[in-house]
Amino acid sequence: MATAADHASFLPPVLTFLSAAVIGVPIFRLLGQSAVLGYLVAGVVIGPSGLSLITEPETARSVSELGVVLLLFIVGLELEISRLISLRRDILGLGTLQLGLCALTLGGLGYLSGLSGGAATVIGIALALSATAVALQLLEERRDLASPYGQRAFAVLLFQDLSIVGILALLPLIAQTGTGGGGEAWLGTALQSAGTAVAAVIGVVLVGRYGLNPFFRLLAASGAREVMTAAALLVVLGTALVMEEVGLSMAMGAFLAGLLLAESNFRHQLEADIEPFRGMLLGLFFMSVGMSIDLGLVEQNWLGLSVATVGAILIKVGLVAGLFRLFGSPWLDALRGAAVLAPAGEFAFVLLPVGQELGLVDGPSGRLAIALAAITMLIGPIGAKVLDGVLSRRATAPHEPEHEAIEGAEARVLVIGFGRFGHILNQVLLAQGLSVTVIDKDVEQIRSAARFGFRVYYGDGTRLDVLRSSGAGKAEVVCICIDDAEATLKIVDLVHAEFPAARTYVRVFDRVQAIEAMGRDVDYQIRETFESALAFGRATLEALGLSPEEAARTVDDVRKRDLARLVLQQAGEPLDRGDPLRSLVRIKPEPLTAPLHASHGLNPETEDIIARERAGADG
Repeated sequence: MATAADHASFLPPVLTFLSAAVIGVPIFRLLGQSAVLGYLVAGVVIGPSGLSLITEPETARSVSELGVVLLLFIVGLELEISRLISLRRDILGLGTLQLGLCALTLGGLGYLSGLSGGAATVIGIALALSATAVALQLLEERRDLASPYGQRAFAVLLFQDLSIVGILALLPLIAQTGTGGGGEAWLGTALQSAGTAVAAVIGVVLVGRYGLNPFFRLLAASGAREVMTAAALLVVLGTALVMEEVGLSMAMGAFLAGLLLAESNFRHQLEADIEPFRGMLLGLFFMSVGMSIDLGLVEQNWLGLSVATVGAILIKVGLVAGLFRLFGSPWLDALRGAAVLAPAGEFAFVLLPVGQELGLVDGPSGRLAIALAAITMLIGPIGAKVLDGVLSRRATAPHEPEHEAIEGAEARVLVIGFGRFGHILNQVLLAQGLSVTVIDKDVEQIRSAARFGFRVYYGDGTRLDVLRSSGAGKAEVVCICIDDAEATLKIVDLVHAEFPAARTYVRVFDRVQAIEAMGRDVDYQIRETFESALAFGRATLEALGLSPEEAARTVDDVRKRDLARLVLQQAGEPLDRGDPLRSLVRIKPEPLTAPLHASHGLNPETEDIIARERAGADG
């Protein structure tokens, strides 16, 4: 039976990681640096070369790689297949040239400095790869992922992830060539591995295309939110595991899963469910990289590592900026894109150990290369920050046309609720061609919306993470069209607190809720039946012989009187939603115009009710 000590044994390292993050990241953010740098330095401090609070960084990295996996899943969610196809020139052309030229240049310099051919090849490729986690984190912090240079940088990163399976298959051939071995066995193994990988990708695509949406619809209908979170993690980690088993990277599998769900109605809810796990695990990954830096080795070889670090970063920036310029980016954007791609990538910590196992890289060279890769990840964000600051002070050159904005993230209007009211509202907005994102947590409403071609996503509008991932931070107007009074007011409070630039337009159920909404300073509110009842009354007046002008004047007068009474009632005693009887007594239907005659009942029961009402009013 497990003891209390067994249960508590995992707590010290967890508390160490959390403490390092809580202390390190805010310090570097206050200094104007990226959170990535804070995590990396925190890892150095708590690692074996620092305070030795964590003595086995490899254990942490095996878990923290899930942060990169979840990051790629979210990136896939925000990228539609059509946009991926539009990036094919950058993925295949720019990505191939970047990896090839950088690997050839860095490997060639290594060979000239005394490395063997095999070691120079492995180290050159490892340093030519870029840090996906670092680059995407920097682009997200700058909000530049959807910019032209951000899209080009992402295309390069995607090609690198795709190329990993080929690189890992190539290393045994290089080792065999160096030892005089034949290549026929390698060729057969490589073809078999490639076939297995292609079959796995096709299988995942088919399951994702025809199975994921029905699967999530079934879970959403159950109403269990925690099950949706579990399902999201199951899909991401399951796909990542399948891809790893066939030789592809876990990150590639997660990206593929996100891409398959990019056009799903559940996209925003999934992003909101995954985001907390992604943030924490990604921070853990950066700390594990910092822990892998051997300060003793760095101290012994500080001059050579310093020159190599600066040289590797400058070479990559120069080559990549030139390639960006060749593919149409202006120079300022080319330098920004090159800077975020300058640090060595996560896969350097995979390729270099494999190269050592195959005998291509000797022990000392491998350790120095790993230290060099880690230091570039440490120095790279600082260099990118400095360069971005310098470029921002320069006159901005004309930019190439922007890529189509990520759907949802740039919508001008966010509509929460797709019931009968929200449906009509969307008809009006879409008739003007406005960009609209709609979220609803009713699966049946989502099915109805699909028939109209509206962009509707599954999500709970009372959750801040769902609002954020649905684009509330960039929406000009947030229209709240749900019929739950408490949820409506909660959303109003969230939007006002977290997204003050957005205007709040609210559909309310009754007069009580209208006064509560006015008390929260919403920009516009309307009772769901008020205007329709006025229109109905106007039509009735016209049917009774009044001219359209006179009927319109009468309706406008009622509207003004009603608004004046609302303002007076709002200025009175605060409402208590928790005491509905008290609220209804205070706010009850009353004539806006003095009646010409007193009410009378048509039967004894009605007369009795009216008499009691008059007695209560007099008392």
